[in-house]
Amino acid sequence: MATIRDILSHKGTSVQTIRPEATVLEAAQVMNRHKIGALVVVADNELQGIFTERDVLRRIVAEQRDSASVRVADVMTTEVACCRTTTSIDEARAVMKNRRIRHMPVIDEGRTLLGLISIGDLNAHEANAQEQTIYFLHEYIYGRT
Repeated sequence: MATIRDILSHKGTSVQTIRPEATVLEAAQVMNRHKIGALVVVADNELQGIFTERDVLRRIVAEQRDSASVRVADVMTTEVACCRTTTSIDEARAVMKNRRIRHMPVIDEGRTLLGLISIGDLNAHEANAQEQTIYFLHEYIYGRT
């Protein structure tokens, strides 16, 4: 059974983070610079929340708030669904589907941040697994070419 560890071993464990006291404008600039849709909010090496494109749309744009003066801590999502490296990919996909989220931090037992997965990572892993299956079936049916 494939686990989140499999995805992180391919993707890597680098995670873009932001401080809770940073402004939304600063967070958006970091997200744009790295071409990502979410930042993990960390203070004192501890997970505080997650700040996503959805937070910008719902809590800044829709409410016509000034991104240069609003702090990330005031608009981030604090109820963060997390997983562990031993979590199965199917379980992570189910959580993301049921909670309607696209990003999930990976933590250890002490809540130390180990990585971040996205629905795109899960889809890419599944597509790769399907391509391998097709290749092996083709080799089995038609022999090596």
